[in-house]
Amino acid sequence: MKRFMLMMMALCFAIVTFAKGDIKTVVFTPTPQMHCQNCENKIKNNIRFEKGVKTIKTDLKNQTVTITYDSEKTNVEKLKAGFEKIGFKVVVKENKGLKG
Repeated sequence: MKRFMLMMMALCFAIVTFAKGDIKTVVFTPTPQMHCQNCENKIKNNIRFEKGVKTIKTDLKNQTVTITYDSEKTNVEKLKAGFEKIGFKVVVKENKGLKG
């Protein structure tokens, strides 16, 4: 019985430890516009350090930045502030939540 209880406690710990947060995706349009690879790299290399950011995809042709993030660690307003730190203002083009 004691072994069973220890196994159950270990299982609960593992579930809590490895549980994913609420994963969401937001698509931003930056100003000034991205006009080259350096602009894309500036965004990717700086925004990736914002807490909770999982992935960043830039699209030069469509002038969008798509970010997947853990909403338990950050939010759209904090991400916008991250862009402002590097000289960009952003407008939300699309905001969609995904359960992860």
